[in-house]
Amino acid sequence: MSTSPVLQLRGVGYVRGGTQILDEVDWTVEETQNWVVLGPNGSGKTTLARVATLWEHPSAGSVQVLGEELGHTDVRSTRKRIGFVSAAMADSVRPALAASEVVMCAANGALEPWWHQYDDVQRRRAHELLAETGLSAVADRPFGTLSSGERQRVLLARSHMAHPAFVVLDEPNAGLDLTGREELIDRLDRLANGSERTPTVLVTHHVEEIPPSFSHLMALRDGRVAAAGPIADVLDEALLASVFGVDVELTRHSTSTGIRWSAARR
Repeated sequence: MSTSPVLQLRGVGYVRGGTQILDEVDWTVEETQNWVVLGPNGSGKTTLARVATLWEHPSAGSVQVLGEELGHTDVRSTRKRIGFVSAAMADSVRPALAASEVVMCAANGALEPWWHQYDDVQRRRAHELLAETGLSAVADRPFGTLSSGERQRVLLARSHMAHPAFVVLDEPNAGLDLTGREELIDRLDRLANGSERTPTVLVTHHVEEIPPSFSHLMALRDGRVAAAGPIADVLDEALLASVFGVDVELTRHSTSTGIRWSAARR
């Protein structure tokens, strides 16, 4: 039985202050796919993530998310079905909130617990999500006392609190050390292979951050799609040289969990 795509962009453009941030972007994400959006700083990745999660309206083109078309739906309702984590979200969380509260509030798309009532089922789910992320021990600790890696894993748990139908992670590894990065990649890999599989988009500018289980990649250059498709078909040295403007050597590694990538300047 055929299903509607999770995300479908057609001819999407975005202009800010006279600058073309996105230009003629076509993109379809199916429910069985996990995508990486790759590109340098300033290529339009974050704007694309915000358009895909209905936090920004494009200047041109059409956007359909979870069967709803932007401009013909209540975006507030549709956003509740999307798990969204941005690199800046950690700065928006009140440091005194317990890690479990940060996760629990996502049931209502909130950042503070006092705006809504929460029941034992929701509290239990928040603790279970933290446990799945390996953070049971910090559930009652203030968010502001956690390490950068722990905070990002709390936000990843938060993104799944409301049983989302679609998850978008905008540079969740930003600011993490090697250990924090690898823990987060491992968690993304486990989510992609778990019982609650959710189509996920990971925005990054490092091939080293691509989880083994992610299936597709779109590369952006100056707001336009440079390539899109299965990772094994589109990711190569020529693409990276074109997108990042530097000649690189791309290495493919076989690991116990699958294929990992690394790139270094020649």
